[in-house]
Amino acid sequence: MIRSMTGFGEVQREAAGGLISVQVRTVNHRHFHTHFRLPLGAERWEGEITQILREKISRGHVHYRLDFLAAPESEQPVQVDHDRVSAYLAALNEMKKKHRLAGEVDIALVARFGDIFQATLEESEQIAFDDVAAATRGALDMAVAARDREGAALGRDLAGSLDSVETAVDAISARAPERLVKERDRLRTAVRELSGDAEVDEERLAREVAYLAERWDINEEIVRLRSHLAQFRKLIGADVAEPVGKRLGFWVQEMQREANTLGAKANDAEIGGHVVEMKTAVEKLREQVENVE
Repeated sequence: MIRSMTGFGEVQREAAGGLISVQVRTVNHRHFHTHFRLPLGAERWEGEITQILREKISRGHVHYRLDFLAAPESEQPVQVDHDRVSAYLAALNEMKKKHRLAGEVDIALVARFGDIFQATLEESEQIAFDDVAAATRGALDMAVAARDREGAALGRDLAGSLDSVETAVDAISARAPERLVKERDRLRTAVRELSGDAEVDEERLAREVAYLAERWDINEEIVRLRSHLAQFRKLIGADVAEPVGKRLGFWVQEMQREANTLGAKANDAEIGGHVVEMKTAVEKLREQVENVE
C-alpha cells in the first residue's frame, strides 16, 4: 500500500516536573528533510530524534516540535531570546519609519511574539531522553497512521487517473488502423480526380500506404504504454512497506514520453483528441505522485 507524505501527530507525556509535548508534521519533499523547534538545552537530542524519525519516514519534510510544559507548582526557569527581541525591534522600527506608521514599539507589542520566551531544560533537571523518545515515537506513529490513511485515498485517485489513461490508449489503438484505410481511400480519390478516368495504379497506391503505415506506426508506443500502466498498477497495489514514490515518478515520465510521441505521429483529429485526454490524465498522475512517499 502506498503512503502519502502528509501527516500529523501530537502526543503529551508526563515527565518529571511537568509534561513533554511532541508534534510531528510531515509534508512533501523530494528527500528526507527535518526542521526542529526545540527548547533551549534540548538541542543535544536533535541527532537521536532524527534517528527515531528515520525509523518510519524515508521521504518528506518533517516539522518536529518539542515543548516542556512545566507543572504549575514548579519553578521552571524561562529565558528571553534577546537576539530575537533585537531582530523584532529592528524590523518593527524600520517598518514604522518606512511606512510612517503611528504608535510606539513597546514591551506590550514585543511580548506578543511568543517565540522570544523559552523554557530551559538544563542538564541538572530531571528530563530523561527516554521520555522524549517515547513521546516522539507516539507522535510519529500517529503521523504515519495519517500518512497511511491519506495514502489509501491517494491510491484510489491514482487508480482513477490510470483508468483514464488506459481508456485513451484503448481508443487510440482501435482508431489507428482506420486512419490508414481512410488515407488510402483519400489518395485513391485524389488520383482519380487528377487523372480523369485513368485507372489507379493499385500497386503504387499500396506502396504509398505501406510507407505511411511505417511512418505512422504507433504499435510500439501503445505496447510500451500498456507496460508502463501495468508496472504502475503493480507498485500502487503491492503490499510492501518500502517507499515507491520515486519509481512511480519514473513511470509517469515514461508515460509522458510515449504520449508526446503519439501526439507527433497522430495525423488524425480523433487520435489527437484522445492524446490530449491522455496527457491530461498523465499530468494529474504526476501531481498526485509528488505526494507519494
